[in-house]
Amino acid sequence: MSGAKRIVVTGMGAVTPLGMNLEQSWRACRAGEGAIRKHIMTPGESGPPPFEARLALVPEDPTPRLEETLGRKIGASLDPVALYALVAATEAIAHAGLEPSELAKAGVVFGHGIGGVHTQEAGYQRFFGKRSARMHPLSVPKIMVSAPVSAIAIEYGAHGPTFAVASACASSGHALAQSAILIQAGLADLVITGGSEAIASPGCIVAWEGLRAMSPSTCRPFSIGRDGMAIGEGAASLVLESSEHAAARGATVLAELTGFGMSSDATHWTQPDLTGAMAAMRGACAQAGVLDARNLLISTHGTGTPLNDKNEAQAIHALFGDRAHSHPVIATKSSHGHLIGASSAAQAVLGLCALRDQAAPPILNYLGADPDCDLDFVLGEARAISCEAVLINSFAFGGLNAAVVFQAAAA
Repeated sequence: MSGAKRIVVTGMGAVTPLGMNLEQSWRACRAGEGAIRKHIMTPGESGPPPFEARLALVPEDPTPRLEETLGRKIGASLDPVALYALVAATEAIAHAGLEPSELAKAGVVFGHGIGGVHTQEAGYQRFFGKRSARMHPLSVPKIMVSAPVSAIAIEYGAHGPTFAVASACASSGHALAQSAILIQAGLADLVITGGSEAIASPGCIVAWEGLRAMSPSTCRPFSIGRDGMAIGEGAASLVLESSEHAAARGATVLAELTGFGMSSDATHWTQPDLTGAMAAMRGACAQAGVLDARNLLISTHGTGTPLNDKNEAQAIHALFGDRAHSHPVIATKSSHGHLIGASSAAQAVLGLCALRDQAAPPILNYLGADPDCDLDFVLGEARAISCEAVLINSFAFGGLNAAVVFQAAAA
């Protein structure tokens, strides 16, 4: 970002199927632990019979711990999509060492694929199934896709630019880019950003199964015999600041966001396009100055679907040429599932932990090499690396692409 404001990361947080905070999630991911499990979905009295689905769910309700931290009840006022966002943001804000007075002008930008699905489905069960003419009075605020950013802004008194970004599986990648743009434009010195998703409701899972994108077994990125993705729930958050703002308050800099790229395939609803994926990656890497790097950690979109993984592998080869095999490649969805709108943010915080510890987490559930996916995959166990930057890839249905590059903080 030559000539532009430097954008630094000063705080991170997460609640994922792997753990109730970032360090728990990172330790499990690094250790090669997987959170994808068989779950029984119960649609309710008016729905079809219970059915099995392979999902990755947050292991416990974070509400009691969050209420203790905040010192007040939040109870049933938030759908899980907003609850998870608030949990992750609360950890990131504490990690950044921010005081309440320092948040008054902060912006809040989060990405989500869908809004409050659990609340919406419960409401429809009540309306259509039980034929009730009354809905919960907070149904609309809980369902709206901007509820998570409103919850964070209200809790922390953040009066800066605050909005939600919805671009399916690339949502939080676009949120990270938009947050960087706000800081570059001088519209905010500090932005609480990230993504959250909570769509593991019976009706929503059946809708995803209708796309034939869900695996009946587990997520196997880039592997021979891969047969689909596994839905996950959770959130991840980062505090981004201008380097000047961070220095003025004496903040510890964890990393620097040095590049982002965005593109649209403009070709097909569900079939990815090589050109679009490559354009987003090229934009991010060129801006960050890492196109010619030989020490780049690549955190792939890696959903485990046949078409996406093949397209992404070919895009990486097309972009990096003979250097493609010099970059270690990870795919954390094999561990925490596909967090949809939260995926980019989750990949970002886990990728930054990998840079910090110089350890790349393994791709799980791998059965063998697919000749269409020929890259330097990290397999079996965590690998010691020597990388100064991480590329985060996100490629969404509808052909929406986002890529972000973070670089390690200067020693």
